[in-house]
Amino acid sequence: MGASRILGGVTATATFVMTCAPAFADVTSQQVWEDWKAYLGGFGYSVQADEAADGGDLTVSDIVLDMPLPEAEGDLTISVPEVSFTDNGDGTVSVSFPSPLPILIQGSGKEGSGAVTLDYTTTGYSMVVSGDVDAMTYVYEADTMAVTLEDVMEDGEMAEVGDARFELTDVSGQSEMRVGDLRQATQEFTSGPISYMLDFEDPETGDRMQMNGEAESLSVTAEAAMPPATDMSDLNAALAAGFAVDAEYSFGPGNTTIDVDQKSGGEAFKATTTSNGGTLSVAMDESQLGYGIAYQGLEMEMASSDLPFPVELAFEQLGLDLMMPVSQSEEPQNFKLDLLLADFTMSDFIWGMFDPQGTLPRDPATVAVDLSGQATLNTDLMDPEAMASADIPGEVNEVALNDLRVSFAGAELTGSGDVELDNSDMSSYDGMPKPVGTVNLALEGGNALLDKLVALGLVPEEQAMGARMMIGMFAVPSGEDSLTSTIEFTEEGQILANGQRLK
Repeated sequence: MGASRILGGVTATATFVMTCAPAFADVTSQQVWEDWKAYLGGFGYSVQADEAADGGDLTVSDIVLDMPLPEAEGDLTISVPEVSFTDNGDGTVSVSFPSPLPILIQGSGKEGSGAVTLDYTTTGYSMVVSGDVDAMTYVYEADTMAVTLEDVMEDGEMAEVGDARFELTDVSGQSEMRVGDLRQATQEFTSGPISYMLDFEDPETGDRMQMNGEAESLSVTAEAAMPPATDMSDLNAALAAGFAVDAEYSFGPGNTTIDVDQKSGGEAFKATTTSNGGTLSVAMDESQLGYGIAYQGLEMEMASSDLPFPVELAFEQLGLDLMMPVSQSEEPQNFKLDLLLADFTMSDFIWGMFDPQGTLPRDPATVAVDLSGQATLNTDLMDPEAMASADIPGEVNEVALNDLRVSFAGAELTGSGDVELDNSDMSSYDGMPKPVGTVNLALEGGNALLDKLVALGLVPEEQAMGARMMIGMFAVPSGEDSLTSTIEFTEEGQILANGQRLK
């Protein structure tokens, strides 16, 4: 296994260490450690360590976590020097680490072997566990927490690496867990400023990538359900056994800079983003997968050796909200998709390339699409074997256009509608399900925009004339440079536009 493969586990390991997997607790030091081993074993790790008890205290050293990789590709090993569990004498246990704490991640397989060493450092760190065997609470805080990449080995040789570091400050949080048929965990976490940096240079080619970023704050709320034996390499089985997660991350104003210099002859690239903050959400269980991301006040600047000019873009709001079913069911299941690009602007330099005279209004543009509906799945989307089949995994039964809004250069298109899809009729529309329903559309300022595009030479006059004729077939005037259209899909397989049959 190569170092690049090993690096894939760094993020998960860093998260585990920095939060100290705060979903474990018990009433004695030994019970805390036993519960950790049971938890890790449930994820497929075998745990070996030296244990030294001193009264109610326990020091666990030379910890080695080993797990075979899926499909017999090799083994993954994580080594941690020491963890201490201290009996506070009041029914609580403190958990501590030496700082810095070196963490070794090793892997071997068909592609070779590799190893990554991380340093985990803290200041002002404390973690106290309270509760009982079946209901446990962790309270933790730190002035700083940081994970730094120290070195990388590949096939027994030390690789030349740059700097990589992730740091949190002013950290506080609380985790609670209840143990039953499933481990039910909840977590609340907040921090002050965060920072991250990455600097790598290829010693053979001289290619270099640098990334630096920071944010004013970070907060996390999360809930998770974990079966006793969770094989995350078989996500479909884990979900069927009850694995579920629902998490939301909120981050404050921040910025990121990426600089790529390919001296070997490739593309040089630089990008800077700033934002007023945003959110990221992830939800998954046996029935559905949800993902959402939203930025406020996002600005982007990009330059590339392949572009003759810099690109500057800005969004007042930028967001995506997706929810989809993932499990086979004979009954239709809900899905939705919300996309928002609100008040989009670009630099005058870009405008000037195709509109130097300022013919087009340069008002902020917006694209908003809100879709929902129902679909029936005939296979589990998280089952790789089933998805490898050439068969279509399911069918869409109903689509609702709850909101459509596109505004650009003084024109605005809006719409809404509902359509049911008859999957038993694949002949009316040449192999496509027959739609039945209505879509309403309205266009403001379309003719004025088309006139300006013709004046700029971006649209030939004959094409503009053809577009107007086509629009006239589908729409009716409702005011000065205002058009509306009602598109109907009938049970008989017809298409009507404002009552006029088109099909």
